[in-house]
Amino acid sequence: MTVAVSSTDVRPSRFKRWIVQPVVNQLKQGTTPEKLSWSISLGATLGIFPIMGSTSVVCLVIGHIFKLNQAVIHLFKTLTYPIHLPMILVFIHLGEKLNGVPPTSFSITQLVIQFKENPAQFASDFGMAALYGIEAWAISAVFLIPLLRYASLPLLRKLVQKKEATS
Repeated sequence: MTVAVSSTDVRPSRFKRWIVQPVVNQLKQGTTPEKLSWSISLGATLGIFPIMGSTSVVCLVIGHIFKLNQAVIHLFKTLTYPIHLPMILVFIHLGEKLNGVPPTSFSITQLVIQFKENPAQFASDFGMAALYGIEAWAISAVFLIPLLRYASLPLLRKLVQKKEATS
């Protein structure tokens, strides 16, 4: 069976379906561009928080405290997933340099295996490294959050104007 596709039957790109359309839908529900820009910037920044397995809970808590859009904050947290594990190493090494500590030698694969085998031993072995990573992440978050917010806010305002112009 062959299905004919007309030139007017164009499917939106994945980017539009999975990123743009959910944000537009939130704007249609009355969410302000300001709140959404905070959700985007915090979601992306919290998505690279250097503790494995904690980003969803951290986003949930921060989103609740600041009354942000949970769907958008988790969408942008998820979008940062591909860089999450490599950024853990970056933050740990940066934190070690900030504290004048000799660098710890490990790999992402080693971290994941040890975490899965024995989380308690993992915490004991890498506890200080994790604190160094959190410190470096917190310093970078001070710059990253406002940068992402001010980059996303004009785009969201344009989406609102475009939506209002078509209504």
